[in-house]
Amino acid sequence: MILLSQLAAIVAIMSTGIVYGTDAFCALVQRSALEQVDDTTLTAVMGNLHRFADRRMPAPGILGVIAAAIASVFAAVAGHPAASATAAAAFGLLVVWVLLYLRISAPINRQLTAAADAHETPANARALQQEWDRIIIPRALLQGLAVLALGASLIS
Repeated sequence: MILLSQLAAIVAIMSTGIVYGTDAFCALVQRSALEQVDDTTLTAVMGNLHRFADRRMPAPGILGVIAAAIASVFAAVAGHPAASATAAAAFGLLVVWVLLYLRISAPINRQLTAAADAHETPANARALQQEWDRIIIPRALLQGLAVLALGASLIS
């Protein structure tokens, strides 16, 4: 059973790592780069980026959450409480990430995508992006901590 827990943790690390890397890139690079462009460019770039990301990123995100939960349950059943607790911590961090995404990021994504589709630049484009940027560092931190917790579950 512990082998199944470890395999689930590895799947969770790989899946969560995709989302973590994306969020970390956005926090470290994208935010600063977007400050250098005009609102029309910002709307077109981010609207199109969100169109594809919102279609493609749920798969690794959901897989990471589910695999973290499975790793925790299997470790508990196998009698490895430390591995179970660290995988459960990762699961909790990922759930908080999902809530932040759904409540703050996703509505902004939809607005910027709709504007890009309509070839319009909303008067509040910069404010929308600033609100999105406000949450990207916490999102990246949550994902990074989840990856660390999942790694710790492998050595617990």
